[in-house]
Amino acid sequence: MTTLLVIAKEPRPGRVKTRLTPPFTPEEAAALAEAALTDTLHAVAATPARRRILVLDGSPGPWLPPGFDVVPQCAGGLDERLAAAFAGCDGPALLIGMDTPQVTPGLLAVDFDGYDACFGPAEDGGFWALGLAEPDPEQLRGVPVSTPATGAVQRARLVASGLRVRDLPRLRDVDTSADAEAVAALAPHGRFAAELARLRTAGRR
Repeated sequence: MTTLLVIAKEPRPGRVKTRLTPPFTPEEAAALAEAALTDTLHAVAATPARRRILVLDGSPGPWLPPGFDVVPQCAGGLDERLAAAFAGCDGPALLIGMDTPQVTPGLLAVDFDGYDACFGPAEDGGFWALGLAEPDPEQLRGVPVSTPATGAVQRARLVASGLRVRDLPRLRDVDTSADAEAVAALAPHGRFAAELARLRTAGRR
């Protein structure tokens, strides 16, 4: 079975979802981040897995469901932190972030039959998921992050290494308030959508 990894930041005001401010306050942005992370973790918890790991920058809180091992993120750029997450895995592993609360167990229940890697592109040019049948940190080190070409470069790295890549559906990350509205509409019964609705009721867009 596959190891499922979630790389995330502790949802503290001023440290997460800063592109949501404005229109939201840092506290409201952190509440949305916590809801997104909670939805993500519960989707992972409902997916059959060999092991579930939260690779965390910060400390776990009451939002963490049971069944997860928590490991700290290493120092360095995001490429180094992603590489280190895979370095700690033995056997097939799939890594996702905390920015796609619309993710479902069906999307996460990947297998590597006939493939060496799984790649989930994001609409902003990055990627929301990366899976490796044989985790190799060198597949991630040196890939430029947080650019419109990040996903294309990462996928090209996999292909250039001779890996057979299975493409997963394209998803939208929550970065801006427009993203938040669109993603909440895709998962209207989740915690993220409920939190966004609560903030709307309080007078926010």
